[in-house]
Amino acid sequence: MMSTPAPRGALDRFFRITERGSTVGTEIRGGLVTFFAMSYIVVLNPLIIGTSADGTGEFLGGGDAPNLSMIASATALIAGIMSILMGVVANFPLAMAAGLGLNAVVTYSIAAIPGVTWADAMGVIVIEGLLILLLVLTGFREAVFRAVPTPLKTAIGAGIGLFITLIGLANAGFVTGDGATILALGNLGTWPILVFVVGLVLAIVLHARRVKGAILISILVATALAILLENTLHIGARGDENPGGFNSPPTFSGVIAVPDFSLIGQFNLLGSVQSIGIVTLVLLVFTLLLADFFDTMGTMVAIGAEAKLLDANGNPPRTKQILIVDSLGAVAGGVGSVSSNTAFVESTAGVGDGARTGLASVVTGIAFLLSTLFAPLVALVPYEAAAPALVLVGFLMLTQVAGIDWKNIEVALPAFLTIVIMPFTYSIADGIGAGFIAYIIVKLARGKVGDVHWLMWLVGALFVVYFTIEPIRALLGA
Repeated sequence: MMSTPAPRGALDRFFRITERGSTVGTEIRGGLVTFFAMSYIVVLNPLIIGTSADGTGEFLGGGDAPNLSMIASATALIAGIMSILMGVVANFPLAMAAGLGLNAVVTYSIAAIPGVTWADAMGVIVIEGLLILLLVLTGFREAVFRAVPTPLKTAIGAGIGLFITLIGLANAGFVTGDGATILALGNLGTWPILVFVVGLVLAIVLHARRVKGAILISILVATALAILLENTLHIGARGDENPGGFNSPPTFSGVIAVPDFSLIGQFNLLGSVQSIGIVTLVLLVFTLLLADFFDTMGTMVAIGAEAKLLDANGNPPRTKQILIVDSLGAVAGGVGSVSSNTAFVESTAGVGDGARTGLASVVTGIAFLLSTLFAPLVALVPYEAAAPALVLVGFLMLTQVAGIDWKNIEVALPAFLTIVIMPFTYSIADGIGAGFIAYIIVKLARGKVGDVHWLMWLVGALFVVYFTIEPIRALLGA
């Protein structure tokens, strides 16, 4: 029997780096890969929450015009703090930032309600985060997670693999929307697609040859190619008049920019009650809570599986600590006025490059904090250069389907729906909800009601409400 190598220093002991079969260098590299894979959020989050006025006609931060740089600074700051906290407290290679989907709900379903201010909307986020934290501290959130059958947990990881693959392909423009076929192949005769293809081919070749840092190398090479093309051909940003442009063209406007953190603390905890009423507030909080609740469940299972950190029941180590930090992310996102911060599935890119401990998350967090100062350098990495990492990691995650008994319909059908609905609806929570409900239906059809944990019944009922929330709101006049 081989003994575990002795840890090398305090850092190794604290993060259990050697014990998990990693090295400090691997963790640093993995943390940087994760940062590059999700750094787009510093640009994208301001575009979502910063370009729409609230119910009083003002933009986030006050005023009658968007202030995207201020939102970008706050987005990077909160992401950095929460990622570091996840690494130190939970010792898990999971980074955090403002959640996509959740920020759209805040923008278009809460802040846009007549009379509601951005401060009121961020107060709703704080309330949702405090409720999730309460569910974690009482043990309810972890109990629900442990009640989920192992095959469904496996399906969640595989579904997320397809989901992030679609994100990568769409971000790169390799796959695009089409009125006739919903999805279609993008225009392959453009320079940005060349950047994506070069990065993907390089990532595949290096991975096949087991080169350490394959993903990070592919991102850096593709970025260098993008910079060269942009500065020689002046390709520009993709748009209606320039469909062959970059999704986010590499731009350089200096090295250091002074960040503006004045958004921090601009929230009104109960201000929304006067504007929308208690019934509407409860329904909105419920929608956010359920999506947040299960997004993180799916993400941490996927990352734990890819890192081979799950136990025999499909549970990652320090589950409660992971969930506590994630809950605090929602609170911090509201306090920072950047929307709920949650676990980012792009963390799988770093794990795919070898990250196994919380040190990788600390590195990602430090990179986010530095990006508040070095935002011009972050802007040099276009979507097309980071997208190959998501595609390659999506493949690695999808291989988990081998652990599902596809001949047993009681787990196979719910697993199938979980896997396919995630990418098709662009929502982790929707895929999990469909799988849970299907699991209960199949067990009922087989006469095996006793096999379903009571918490699965409860969660299944909550998901029925979640999927029918709009008709319920209309019925209640909310």
